[in-house]
Amino acid sequence: MSPLVSALNLYDIANVKGVAADLSHCNTPSQVLDFTGASELGNCLKGVNVVVIPAGVPRKPGMTRDDLFNINANIVKTLVEAVADNCPDAFIHVISNPVNSTVPIAAEVLKQKGVYDPKKLFGVTTLDVVRANTFVAEKKNLKLIDVDVPVIGGHAGITILPLLSKTKPSVSFSDEEVEQLTIRIQNAGTEVVEAKAGAGSATLSMAYAAARFVESSLRALDGDGDVYECSFVQSDLTDLPFFASRVKLGRKGIEAMIPSDLQGLSEYEEKALEALKPELKASIEKGIAFAQKQPVTA
Repeated sequence: MSPLVSALNLYDIANVKGVAADLSHCNTPSQVLDFTGASELGNCLKGVNVVVIPAGVPRKPGMTRDDLFNINANIVKTLVEAVADNCPDAFIHVISNPVNSTVPIAAEVLKQKGVYDPKKLFGVTTLDVVRANTFVAEKKNLKLIDVDVPVIGGHAGITILPLLSKTKPSVSFSDEEVEQLTIRIQNAGTEVVEAKAGAGSATLSMAYAAARFVESSLRALDGDGDVYECSFVQSDLTDLPFFASRVKLGRKGIEAMIPSDLQGLSEYEEKALEALKPELKASIEKGIAFAQKQPVTA
């Protein structure tokens, strides 16, 4: 739908032609092309400015997160190797879960290929912000368009930390409301998985959030000087190598971190921040170890 998209290249291992034919009939300015299978992956990526990776499997009943890790880690690794070879300057948006591990995997692959630019690698956590904004606006009866809740940390369970004290417009919450909202935002993904009862995880809200983040990236690439989004990125704001927080986007990727977002937190937020660090650290290290165990082909 975005007028900033001039060409949309779709890639998967199967069933791409039908989706591309269908999409190509929308009266939008973008040209839609389809690419199927590993032999066409390189051509799909040549000359691309933004790569979005939602590939992989969602959790199904009876699957552990580790089952998910083993499948999706390999998929992300393979795709990022191809990005390194064909469009090393592109913004890379990683949606495939577990994001807390797949982004570090992507970084390691790009390092091994000698093309890593930490300013252009993003874990897409926009859905956490979208959910936080929605739930806060509902709870406080606010106009949704005005509401902005920064969400920091990671993109799973307790690693998701909405900074309700920094909600715009300024709004006060009781301790009970903070706890309820925080837990709902952290567990919102599970809320959808349970409602779908085995038929997958969030797709529509995820697509909406991903589209918002891609649109922001395209605006930044187009020279808009006022683009801010939360994202899971290489970071020096905490003692962890990767961390989600608000960043300013520009033509070259991340233009600035916003350290002030982590200052003046409430006592609840300070405690939650310390509590999430061990789990997030372990997830990051698991991704790095996976990528180092299976070096890329030069």
